[in-house]
Amino acid sequence: MFKELGKKSINFPLLTEQIADQIFQFILQRQLTGGGKIPTEFELAQLFHVGRGTVREAIKSLISRNILEIRRGKGTFVCEKPGIVDDPFGFAYTENKLQLVADLVTIRYIMEPEIALLAAISASEDEIAEMKKIQLIIGELAQDGKDYSNEDITFHTMIAKSSRNMVMPNLIPVIHYGIDLYNHSLKKYETLKALSIHLDIIKAIEARNPDAAKQAMQNHLAFNKTNVQTLFASGINKPARKR
Repeated sequence: MFKELGKKSINFPLLTEQIADQIFQFILQRQLTGGGKIPTEFELAQLFHVGRGTVREAIKSLISRNILEIRRGKGTFVCEKPGIVDDPFGFAYTENKLQLVADLVTIRYIMEPEIALLAAISASEDEIAEMKKIQLIIGELAQDGKDYSNEDITFHTMIAKSSRNMVMPNLIPVIHYGIDLYNHSLKKYETLKALSIHLDIIKAIEARNPDAAKQAMQNHLAFNKTNVQTLFASGINKPARKR
């Protein structure tokens, strides 16, 4: 199955990172998307004319970069979101969580209105239908007083992906962490008003009105900024304890 590539491989040992790059190129050439299985260590060693130890170290390098993952008893697979980690910017190590909430809201205010604008131009009908569906779930959870952080993250991720901007997958962790931290830090300030603004965003995207989508997202994040300022004013601005 893999012989044709092996013939083209150079016939002397390569450094670990060179082999890691060869494996990465193999993934691209074979169009192995998230969840795709790569050859075994033995097959890769034969393919690139190196020892299995070199291949093993190369795979470890790709795992550390969130490109590959090992599933015990099954083999090595391409990650569902290659190259993207949950906390690539190390937000978890920031002690002053409230200040981090404020700064993330500011960054999202700069970034997400433009994303909503692009979504109003590029989102498919199926994507808009999914936004509506997840918003219904968010509304039900909010009415029952239940946590809807994961669904909120999914909603904003849908908008980001529907923007068709190829850089967005690398920035989505900023949105993820920002929403999760905001929802858990300022839960008592969140109201159904914020959820109604979600509906404004969807309506603008569905109407293919970029300016309205941008404005609706600005309104949403301006609301969040006001809540953060209220929390600061209350004097609750203490660094979080280290775990």
